[in-house]
Amino acid sequence: MRPRTGIHSPVSRRNLLIGASALPLAALALRPDAAAAAGLTYGDAQSFDFDWLRGQAKALAAKAYEPPAIRYGDVLERIDYDAYQQIRFIPDRALWANDDGPFPIQFFHLGRFFKAPVDLHVVKDGQAREILYSPSLFSFGKAEFAAQLPEDLGFAGFRVMDTGGKPDWLAFLGAAYFRSSGQLDQYGLSTRGIAIDTGLPTPEEFPRFTGFWFEASAADPLAVVIYALMDGPSIAGAYRMECAKHDGVVMQIEAALYARTDIARLGVAPLTTMFWYDETNRRQARDWRPEIHDSDGLAIWTGAGEHIWRPLNDPPQLQVSSFVDSNPKGFGLLQRDRNFDNYQDDGVFYDRRPSVWVEPLEGWGEGAVQLVEIPTDDEISDNIVAYWLPKAPVKAGSEWNFKYRLHWLADEPYPAKLARVIATRVGRGGIPGQPRPADKKKIVIDFAGGPLEDLKKGDPVQLIVDAARGAIDGDYTLQVVGTKHWRAFFDIAVEGSAPVDIRAFLRYDGRPLSETWLFQFIPFDY
Repeated sequence: MRPRTGIHSPVSRRNLLIGASALPLAALALRPDAAAAAGLTYGDAQSFDFDWLRGQAKALAAKAYEPPAIRYGDVLERIDYDAYQQIRFIPDRALWANDDGPFPIQFFHLGRFFKAPVDLHVVKDGQAREILYSPSLFSFGKAEFAAQLPEDLGFAGFRVMDTGGKPDWLAFLGAAYFRSSGQLDQYGLSTRGIAIDTGLPTPEEFPRFTGFWFEASAADPLAVVIYALMDGPSIAGAYRMECAKHDGVVMQIEAALYARTDIARLGVAPLTTMFWYDETNRRQARDWRPEIHDSDGLAIWTGAGEHIWRPLNDPPQLQVSSFVDSNPKGFGLLQRDRNFDNYQDDGVFYDRRPSVWVEPLEGWGEGAVQLVEIPTDDEISDNIVAYWLPKAPVKAGSEWNFKYRLHWLADEPYPAKLARVIATRVGRGGIPGQPRPADKKKIVIDFAGGPLEDLKKGDPVQLIVDAARGAIDGDYTLQVVGTKHWRAFFDIAVEGSAPVDIRAFLRYDGRPLSETWLFQFIPFDY
């Protein structure tokens, strides 16, 4: 079975994630009144801080893993996708709905695909109180049978609502996944607390957040602090996430991880997205829409200061690419193509999908940004994962601490002062009107911005290109008529069907003009 990297359930990624975290605006448009919190009930107060949560995670890792107990599974099984859409949290019963916190927080109900409950708490003045489930917090529509579940059922997750009757901008639902609608108010790719053994022959492990604590930020009135406890067969962890919504969303995260067993592949700050096809791999385009993807490339800002752009692939078999580095300045999965005409989808709006940038803090040492690409033949599966892989082995009993920011924006937060890649295309090699060599493919790269704005047609811009194997010829560059964009061309001849890594950039007068384009060319028939 092809590995899945979306929310850890067999439900349709597109239908459930978009449906659960982007309900119709009419369901969310009610502005809570002064009695908003009246519907919530709480447990007893207990002392709470992040040090305590670290201690809980460390104690968990010292014991054998216990999978979550699933109660009332027969009833939850009846809450399928259609029934789940009927169950709505009542807006005026949200946490902080009466403006006594930064943003209202609504809760998700359990169902067929989310049977394991999470504990939810509110924190104030160093005291935490559990938020107790009640059927009175939900309307059930045609799924009225679910209202008969007992008062101790629990919740599946939560979402943070915007103010002024606007929809949610942050959601946690399923395993250790979370998402934001970002700067363009459109959900797309997901992030996770951690990735375990992604892309290995052994099954991938999906640790889960088991509990959350909500606190108003003391530093920013437009931020909520979310604490989370994570547990899984090989790891436990404590997270502090300060989530701020201004022009875009920025999350400052501190993670304390405790290995219960040896871990072959620990993916830190993992990003999970979908890529099916774009202009790079037109042979995959079996749908009527010109392009289908949540992200179109991996960007890396290395510790040495190099800016790299790696277009994504939908490969014929699973591919894992490693970009070795020391103390990277950042990496992210980006959606650079913002032209609606290139998608023609006014239902899910791929042109508005957020880009997510990981900004390491305090230095992460040696390791690699690793990219996992999994074959797909539809848009319902998240088939792309990117994360930081530490060089040091992860042994049972070891402790790992990471600090980083997640930027949910339309573009990367720290763009280079260089031209960047805006398109990659592949086709038949040779010259039109002449016999085409069967062993050659032509690759065309478009660059824009930065120092290209100051150049004119005919300037001697060089393409510097090399490949791990094969022969390259016919390379040249030109300025695209009527624009400041530059286009680079070259042919490559490669024997066999194995992927080939190619590297290229533009140079002028001895200095680089562009970021570095890295491409994994798969020699199909074009």
